[in-house]
Amino acid sequence: MMNIKEKILSALKSVYDPELNINVVDLGLIYNIEITESNDVTITMTLTTPGCPLHDSITSGVRYSVEGIEETKKVDVNLVWEPAWSPDKMTSEGLKLLGR
Repeated sequence: MMNIKEKILSALKSVYDPELNINVVDLGLIYNIEITESNDVTITMTLTTPGCPLHDSITSGVRYSVEGIEETKKVDVNLVWEPAWSPDKMTSEGLKLLGR
């Protein structure tokens, strides 16, 4: 049986950056997942660029995907720009999807 963090990571893999067609986990956009004892969740994440025109849809997708997990209560998404995203934050699966 999956624990709540595994469920969150699984749900986040359903959220894609529409320009790169890679999920936010493999793209390396998720920096941290905090879960309180009462199952409130704070996700700290970034985007590939500060001027990303789809930032609202991506961050909303992150929040909604985690809110869909039965055990979670309140879900907050904390969008940060430091440290800046770079391709070295991608998983090996994400790099394969880019052909690297």
